[in-house]
Amino acid sequence: MEVVIVPDSATGGELIAEAMAALLRRKPDALLGVSTGSTPLPVYKALAAKVRDFEVDASHARICQLDEYVGLPSGHPEAYRSVVLREVVEPLGLTDASFMGPDGSADDVAAACLDYERALAEAGGVDLQLLGIGTDGHIGFNEPCSSLASRTRIKTLTEQTRQDNARFFKGVEEVPHHVITQGIGTILQARHLVLLATGEAKAHAVALAVEGPLSALVPASALQLHPHATVVVDEAAASSLKLADYFRATYAAKPLWQGL
Repeated sequence: MEVVIVPDSATGGELIAEAMAALLRRKPDALLGVSTGSTPLPVYKALAAKVRDFEVDASHARICQLDEYVGLPSGHPEAYRSVVLREVVEPLGLTDASFMGPDGSADDVAAACLDYERALAEAGGVDLQLLGIGTDGHIGFNEPCSSLASRTRIKTLTEQTRQDNARFFKGVEEVPHHVITQGIGTILQARHLVLLATGEAKAHAVALAVEGPLSALVPASALQLHPHATVVVDEAAASSLKLADYFRATYAAKPLWQGL
């Protein structure tokens, strides 16, 4: 696992966007897994700017969702399909045809989970998966004590996660209780995992995920198992890391040819 400490969220966003751009230059039809929330917005803003400035051609890129709420009506502004289309697909100049995600409004949600797992495999797998981390250490919507071998499935949100996400709704009572999420085992199949965390509120979770033991209690610790995992954190999110100075020194000495 590589840990990169950056001054602020904008710098982190630019760094990850350049990694995505470099991937698209090597593989124009790469499948990019995206996450939602406020943390990854600088990434999408920076990548869209690169497309506008002709630094990279994203016209053949494919985009896939990490997770989705269950039960929100089709077209709901906070359904993650709507969010990804609005914040990623449209700014990159892509169409709905480039996008894939689970159907949280399906009559048979369990079947929708299986369908999405199958679709990811048939697409050749995710080339780069962008992740956030919850204050309780969850990735995707794999809440604490999720199986480290889990596949795409239905999960029940903790009250902490519902409270954290209430800012996107009129109140916590509007936040769904259930979601579809890629499982940890599914996430670990992506060729490159990039976790972005910013702000002091994420510092404890980041420290447990990076320096703590591998544990289902901290789902993000599963990144320790991945052969190509990158954790990008700002100074505030890095504030609880015991090895912060080592991570800084390692990144400073990193050869340019290695990339992110």
